Amino acid sequence: MLVLGIETSCDETGVALYDTRRGLVAEALATQTAIHAPFGGVVPELASRDHIAKLAPMVRHVLAQAAIEPKDLDAVAYTAGPGLIGALMVGGAFAASLAYGLGIPAVPVHHMEGHLLAAMLEPNPPAFPFVALLVSGGHSLLVDVAGLGRYRIVGASLDDAAGEAFDKVARLLALPYPGGPALAALAERGDPERFAFPRPLKGQGLDMSFSGLKTAVRLAIEAERDAGRLTDEVRADIAAGFQAAVVDTLVDKCRLAIERTGRERLIVAGGVGSNRRLRAALDDAGREHGFEVRYPRPALCTDNGAMIAYAGACRAASVPAEPAPGIIARPRWSLEELEPPEIASTARTPSAARRVGRSAAREH
Repeated sequence: MLVLGIETSCDETGVALYDTRRGLVAEALATQTAIHAPFGGVVPELASRDHIAKLAPMVRHVLAQAAIEPKDLDAVAYTAGPGLIGALMVGGAFAASLAYGLGIPAVPVHHMEGHLLAAMLEPNPPAFPFVALLVSGGHSLLVDVAGLGRYRIVGASLDDAAGEAFDKVARLLALPYPGGPALAALAERGDPERFAFPRPLKGQGLDMSFSGLKTAVRLAIEAERDAGRLTDEVRADIAAGFQAAVVDTLVDKCRLAIERTGRERLIVAGGVGSNRRLRAALDDAGREHGFEVRYPRPALCTDNGAMIAYAGACRAASVPAEPAPGIIARPRWSLEELEPPEIASTARTPSAARRVGRSAAREH
């Protein structure tokens, strides 16, 4: 089965081709960093417009790169949520239209399931079951994964996601957009022990909280600035101390999740999942406590079309072969609402799929 994957949930346009026999065939990714940098964050309207401008040329490019004709496709997968509603509608409208024109299924994909399954694109994919740590700019989740579509959220952020906290602290330190990678780079030059920042909710269950840590960092920055000591060296020490607090917190939660679920494997994905310090600390924890830790390559940690194409291939058999003209776009969507493909295939008839698509389009 040859599946075209389309990712437009936020500020990156991703397109990829996945073949169930050959694996990942071709992919392309366009970032919007330069567009949003002047505003210090993502502007939804600009994000949607850029997806509109880039999506069709990128699809043509990926098909040409793989020497594939549109008629050769078996399904078109697209990110249906969670994400920015306008951005989701761009990808959903394109995917549904292309699929309808070709007479093939359009497969709505949960963005976080795409991240969760990204490690399956590696040469030696991990086996179910496992615990997944999904950490990005919008989400921090610990998920007990019994199998495809069998997800139980065992821990989540009560306020800011880890990536969101990185971005906010980066702004406090006057770092360029996007803040997370810039802060991690600055932290490499700092002393993580100079500032004793709190480890929120450490040892207190599986939920996470980073808002208080962000406030502690803000107060430290203000104190150093008021005292005339906010040098580049101090900024690097603050960045290192903050990063160490986030890493310690995430490692503690992962260790406890492994212990409570009885799983023997941890999968880490999402943008923050490419952080070098986090990976090193989780590797150490895995060796110390006897669990395996696996990651997708850094390029697959960011939003990308490959993970959507793969997730779509896993779920294509559950989608009616007769294309439905609706678009599913859900800005908020819990992983726990998903079902295993075999259950979904019996629960959704072609007529039901049309009703779901039309009602979702009207609702959003």
